[in-house]
Amino acid sequence: MADYFTHFSCLLDVGTPERAAAAMAMFQRCRVEDEEADEPQYRGFDLSPQDEGLSGQLWIRDDDGGDPDGVVVFVLRLAHDLDLRGLWGFDFAHTTSRPILGSFGGGATVIDLTARKVVGFVGTQTWLAQALNGEDPDA
Repeated sequence: MADYFTHFSCLLDVGTPERAAAAMAMFQRCRVEDEEADEPQYRGFDLSPQDEGLSGQLWIRDDDGGDPDGVVVFVLRLAHDLDLRGLWGFDFAHTTSRPILGSFGGGATVIDLTARKVVGFVGTQTWLAQALNGEDPDA
C-alpha cells in the first residue's frame, strides 16, 4: 500500500515583525476554532515566523495532512484581518511513496490579497488532460 502526500513550502510577507506576531496569534485562534468545528478549515499546514521573528515573513509549509485549501482559507482571512495588499501565491506537489499511475501532480494558486479572493488556480493533472485532448489548457 502506498502513502500519499501533498507538499508545499512558501513565504508570506505581512510587512513587520509585529504583524507577523499578530498572524501567529490568529493562527493559534484558528486552530482552536478547528478543534471545535464539525468541518475544520485551517488544517493541513504549519506556520512559523522566519528569521526568528525579526522580519515580517511567515513560513507556511505542509504538515502530515498537506492541505493547500487550508492555506488559502487562512491567507484570505489573514488578508482581511491585516489588510494585506497585492498578489501572493504558492505551488504544491502531490506525491506518493511508490510509483502509481495517476498519483503524481501538483498545482498553484494565486490570491489577490487586496480583493480577498483567489484569482487563479492550475492543477497539473487537469492541465495535462486538456492539452492531450487538444483543448487549450490556458483558456
